[in-house]
Amino acid sequence: MQTLKDAATMTSELDRLGEELHAELTTGEIDFEKMVKLADSISETADRLAGAFSAMAGALSSLDASTDEGQGASSNGSQSEEQRSQ
Repeated sequence: MQTLKDAATMTSELDRLGEELHAELTTGEIDFEKMVKLADSISETADRLAGAFSAMAGALSSLDASTDEGQGASSNGSQSEEQRSQ
């Protein structure tokens, strides 16, 4: 699984590619093939970044669900003991 450090690296790459594309549009010779390649690279990097965030969110959700289930089992056990004493 990718880490937040990996995500930071990908955002730096997106910044670099975006700056390069912006420069090509504003001060370059308007090379459409180069701009297509840059835009594709931006898209691929953004997709990888979205996948990394999705995986991280999924892992956190799984941890939360496991924690909630563990607490629920403890609570259910306590309720059963309370019901027995009544």
